Amino acid sequence: MLVLTRKLGQNIVIGNGISVKILKISHNKVRLGISAPEDVPIFRQEVIDRIKQFNRLASATDHMRLKKAAYVFKRLINY
Repeated sequence: MLVLTRKLGQNIVIGNGISVKILKISHNKVRLGISAPEDVPIFRQEVIDRIKQFNRLASATDHMRLKKAAYVFKRLINY
């Protein structure tokens, strides 16, 4: 991990067309401004984590439903 020190108003440039500017520093929070091309998705880490958790739960639910459906289907065939 690259660790940089920046002051209020300073920028960090990442790759082509991505710029991160330090907008505000107060107590234990830093406000960042991010300029990036529209095709570059930008998410907070906690949003990514919630999406992953939701996908895991949805996938487990679908798996359980498939298992139940297979069980019912087998019983219907063997009936």
